[in-house]
Amino acid sequence: MKRHIITLFIFIFLASHFLCAQDSQLNSYTFGEGIVISSKDGSSMKLGGYLQPSFESKIFTDSSLPNAFNRFRMRRLRFRLSGNTASQKMEYSLQIDLSGMDEAGDASSSILMDAWVAYNVNKQIQITFGQRSTPTDNRELTMGSQALQLVERSRVTSAFSNIREFGLFIDGSFKTGRESYLRPSLTITNGDGKNVFQKDHGGLKFGARLDYLPFGLFRNFGQFRQADIARELTPKLVVGGNLSYNMGMSSRNGKESGAILYLDDIMQESLPNYTKYGIDFLFKYRGFSMLGEFVGTKAAIPDDILYRVRNDGSTATTFIDIDGLQNVSNYIKERMILGKGYNIQAGYVFKNLISVDARYTHLDADKHSFLNNETFYNRPNYYTVGISKYLTRGYGMKIQGSVTYVTPKAGSNNLSGSPMSGNEWILNVLTSIAF
Repeated sequence: MKRHIITLFIFIFLASHFLCAQDSQLNSYTFGEGIVISSKDGSSMKLGGYLQPSFESKIFTDSSLPNAFNRFRMRRLRFRLSGNTASQKMEYSLQIDLSGMDEAGDASSSILMDAWVAYNVNKQIQITFGQRSTPTDNRELTMGSQALQLVERSRVTSAFSNIREFGLFIDGSFKTGRESYLRPSLTITNGDGKNVFQKDHGGLKFGARLDYLPFGLFRNFGQFRQADIARELTPKLVVGGNLSYNMGMSSRNGKESGAILYLDDIMQESLPNYTKYGIDFLFKYRGFSMLGEFVGTKAAIPDDILYRVRNDGSTATTFIDIDGLQNVSNYIKERMILGKGYNIQAGYVFKNLISVDARYTHLDADKHSFLNNETFYNRPNYYTVGISKYLTRGYGMKIQGSVTYVTPKAGSNNLSGSPMSGNEWILNVLTSIAF
């Protein structure tokens, strides 16, 4: 906690130092979009952030079990500082989160979200080095948390995404016709999610994404925001695909370095390779929006693995799979996120800024996959409906509520680990205030 407070004070000091500089002036402030500060030399800085108090209730319909798990929490508490030099050649961004949660809703011990420096080669190509969201995730992860259509991201996102990675990113934007654009991205990252402060296990991760916009660019950064608050005057569409290859992964899906380790006969690390691929689209027109996503994963298991490393650091040679057999490959796959995920959602923002939205998410787990875990997964279908009220024509303040119906497979457990025979309902309420 002490480290978090020190980091926040440093963040505030940097912002106030820039603001108080003699050659700086407050250029503009838009509620929900942050403060823009500019210097006489042409450089500028933007300071912003948002907070999201929330309530969640998970209800299990089997009356013989404790039927509700409730929690109040600060879902997100973000501060962001970004800017560029006078020449517009260099850009930078620093973002921290004090809520203790990541984008997928899991506990996170690191408050560092974004920390990168970018060089604009020209108007079409940008090279970034540092930690940021990765384009090799599904499209929902390219969208800001304050601009989500529903209270939470889909289960496809929480299961398959890496969210943020540290490495080199090359992004392009090329006009290919009267209105159409191609936007390619290439990445070389550590393959272990956020910045690794200890040993970096495994090899590098290579990835790419290609987006195509046939009808031109979205208004007001609409490609990176879900609901169509800007009410696109003409149809807007982006279709894309992504592919990544992680050489030697030491976690379930590439988010935590060193969480799961294996050794060969001379006690050297031997780790599985992990491939992720997907296609997705976003469509907007006059208040209506639709997002569709598909993600698939597969793993290649080395044939020289002899030992697995337990949580206490000791080793074992037993690899018993779900069929009760000694099978190294199947056992390793059962500790990884393997399978496919589908997500489709749509909504409409009325002129009074009330939005009605719905989503269907399906997880199709491989036979040997952690997606079959009885407590955390083993639930193939998620049906969500939600309603939002935007209090400004933007993302400055909104109130959202949603209800999700979940159908578990046989053998599933509730959050306490007890068997459940009924279904699961999830109620979410969230207030978002940006500044």
